[in-house]
Amino acid sequence: MKLLYGTGNPAKLSAMKDRLQNLGIELVGLNDLKAQGMIIPEVSEDGNTPLENARQKAKAYYEAFRMPVFSCDSGLYFDNVPDEVQPGVHVRHVNGKCLSDEEMREYYGGLVKQYGNLVARYRNAICFMMDEDHIYEAMESSMESERFILTDIPHWDIREKGFPLDSMSVDIKSHKYYYDLPPDRLKQVAVEDGFLHFFQKVLKLDSAGAGN
Repeated sequence: MKLLYGTGNPAKLSAMKDRLQNLGIELVGLNDLKAQGMIIPEVSEDGNTPLENARQKAKAYYEAFRMPVFSCDSGLYFDNVPDEVQPGVHVRHVNGKCLSDEEMREYYGGLVKQYGNLVARYRNAICFMMDEDHIYEAMESSMESERFILTDIPHWDIREKGFPLDSMSVDIKSHKYYYDLPPDRLKQVAVEDGFLHFFQKVLKLDSAGAGN
């Protein structure tokens, strides 16, 4: 099965390919279509939850390319801050402003100084459109990231552009920066088991439907 993963992020595409490689799924990303001369639609992503944003993207990309597509979205949540400080799906937007990478490190570093090291997790959602009549979506606890620590001291060597908070993320179990974890551990962190289980379930439902 060939699916479009509605992302232009090569790292996310690669991580998802690794997790789904044993399911017989061939993934292409938005950059692959762009390289073929296709125009990628802009999606507002103005939902209040990760699932609302994932649904907006999947619908827009399906309508544009008329091929099976799934999109994911996430929100950042802390265990130890007031509700009004929770970033949720607005990780990069604070007080109406879209923050640069450095501004994000400064803002979230300030929260750490105010509340102490933040116990954080990403809540993830997925929407998969096979066609107009077969839409599958989920935002389950099994799709949440493991809890991790957000510190105010960024990694001293690695600061990947576009992912400022990754340089401030520390594994709770090993107390190592995520960037210092072994590759196999990083793959597990990058795509949670819940996504794998989601596709296993969808493929089983699709197979059962094809047999009727």
